[in-house]
Amino acid sequence: MLQTEYKYANAAISSEVKVLQDIHLKSKNIAIYQRDITSLGKALSHLINKTIECRAIGTTEEILFIVKDYFDKQLPNSTALYEDIAGVLSLFEGTTKASSFRLLLASINNNMCSRFHTDINDLRLLSTYIGPGTRWLPNEAVDQEASRARGHKQELVIHEQLIQQASTGDVLILKGALYPDANPILHQSPPIESTGENRLLLRIDTDEFLNF
Repeated sequence: MLQTEYKYANAAISSEVKVLQDIHLKSKNIAIYQRDITSLGKALSHLINKTIECRAIGTTEEILFIVKDYFDKQLPNSTALYEDIAGVLSLFEGTTKASSFRLLLASINNNMCSRFHTDINDLRLLSTYIGPGTRWLPNEAVDQEASRARGHKQELVIHEQLIQQASTGDVLILKGALYPDANPILHQSPPIESTGENRLLLRIDTDEFLNF
């Protein structure tokens, strides 16, 4: 079903890729392109228990050169995944109009960022290839005063039943605190330590501002 859903005022969600452009709307702080990555099943099945960490900084061309070299040496049977990453990077470049980026492809077996938080950057892309996706909060779930005071989870979240979670394969673009006039999105890594699950996460930041 191809339609744009605005169930929550701060989120643009659709199975159409053009939804990513909605991240620039003042009312939106997260855009989610819902997609099916079952075609990558064979490539991903070999990576579930593999330790992966690939980092690259630069233009899209420079990043793809580094990532291709990593794949050739470390993941030689994963061409389909490399091509998908190249496509996702191209989407992010087209959406942000940035000239340089920071990319991380990493396997994760811990809770990583366990608290709901905002990023100190302008725009960030996340896509989970293996394991559960990123959790995020609609405005209706957030105690805005506690958020400004950087409270803990139990103080920030006033309606836990409204906590949202992206699906595996979805492409998310998130506004950070450095986006002009932003209401940065509160998000959290899914808790996986207790379940023993592994994740394979792609993270791409614009490199136009200082990133942490």
